[in-house]
Amino acid sequence: MITAIQSGFWFKISAAVLLVVTADILVFDTIPGSVLGVFCLLWLVLAASVRKGWRGDRRGQWAALAALAMSAVMIDRPSLLAWILFGIALMVAMQSARVRPHEDAWRWAQRLIVNVLGAFIAPALDLRTLSRAKTRKGAGVAPARVLHFLVVPVIGAVVFIGLFSMANPLLADFISRLSVPRPGENQIARVIFWGIVLIGTYGVFRPRWRRKLIALPHRSSDTSFIPAASVMASLVVFNLIFAVQNGLDLAFLWSGASLPAEITLAEYAHRGAYPLIFTALLAGLFVLVFLHPGSTTANNPWIRRLVVLWVGQNLLLVASSLLRTAEYIDVYSLTRLRLSAMIWMVLVAVGLCLICWRLLKNRSGSWLINTNVAACAIVLFTAATIDLGPIVAAWNTTHAREAGGHGQPLDLPYLMTLGGASVLSLARMEQRTGDPAFKATVRPMLDDRIFSLTQRQADWRSWRWRDARRLSRLRSIRPDALAARPCPSPACDTDWIRT
Repeated sequence: MITAIQSGFWFKISAAVLLVVTADILVFDTIPGSVLGVFCLLWLVLAASVRKGWRGDRRGQWAALAALAMSAVMIDRPSLLAWILFGIALMVAMQSARVRPHEDAWRWAQRLIVNVLGAFIAPALDLRTLSRAKTRKGAGVAPARVLHFLVVPVIGAVVFIGLFSMANPLLADFISRLSVPRPGENQIARVIFWGIVLIGTYGVFRPRWRRKLIALPHRSSDTSFIPAASVMASLVVFNLIFAVQNGLDLAFLWSGASLPAEITLAEYAHRGAYPLIFTALLAGLFVLVFLHPGSTTANNPWIRRLVVLWVGQNLLLVASSLLRTAEYIDVYSLTRLRLSAMIWMVLVAVGLCLICWRLLKNRSGSWLINTNVAACAIVLFTAATIDLGPIVAAWNTTHAREAGGHGQPLDLPYLMTLGGASVLSLARMEQRTGDPAFKATVRPMLDDRIFSLTQRQADWRSWRWRDARRLSRLRSIRPDALAARPCPSPACDTDWIRT
């Protein structure tokens, strides 16, 4: 009779093996399409079957719902971000029943890290534990004990045979004459792929656990890193320096006044955006380190006023960075990176407001971490759901010089890297424009991308629901879309599958 522990182990390992087989059929050696979302749904169902404790936990229910939402997103449009968020949500759901209520995001992050690292050794540890388990008298030998017994002899024999074949030409010749199939590169890659999937899936089914976690540093209310007078002097100096920078931004960036002849608006906008965000982050770090809630410096009313003023100046700095980036985009077009940078700037502004609120309301470090993680989670789940590529392509084809805008000419090579995300916007622009030369330039490149998209959609493993809808809308714009052919020009040879 097999014990409950053994039964649970073999159920989980069987579920993991099933997922390995499914992953091999659906996603190995291909660009994954909507089938990746189907695989994630199966993973979620099996995880819910092997670990049932989360069902009565509210956090587990919400996390499982988030994992389900990311599975649906990947059925529509697979992406690395959606895959990562699915994995995090699934790990949280599976561990929730064993975690006490109201545990903060800092401790959860440690648990997830332990879960990921422990996944690499989880099968071996469980196999060792089961090999020591006793079966009922007369029930035979435990399979786990047999596997544990064979590991060292088999691996040792392979290693020594390999070494002796290198040292002894007669043995090497004998081995070479054996009709043993030699693994090719694809077989080796497949075995590695199996190992990765097995480690990942079993690690979720059987997460490693650690009771002792690193707590957030806590300082007593009467302890300060530096004297209150020094903090006050620093804040006065910082406010004056920030006032100069913000004054220049108000004078030239916000009011539209003319810059010196040797400096263009694009240069002024581009050079300042990212350093100013880094400056705002440093300001937030200063408040966190030297103005801990309850400390002598934080309780000083004048210091609190100076902090509020300084955070306000930092928010103006972030707003100026956003305007700088917008001005630069207006001249040099929009990219995914620039759009992501603007979203990041908004998050920095939210973080600064939360730091100030924490100081004024004497909130804990856990509260600050939890609220920032919640804000980041909202942004990331939104970004995983909404494809930024079509937004970028639509903006560029609407504001480019060929479309009547006052910026740079349309950056066709960049739009080609957006792949399927750009075909609709380019097709609409091609229909609108009356410039024969521009049409002659766009048509072969657009046809190349449409052809690649239809070829990928023809493979059931790389088929994507969102691309199917794109092709349907594309046929209403260009009835001859399915007749598109690859572009013979080297200008079309770009890595377009970066959606």
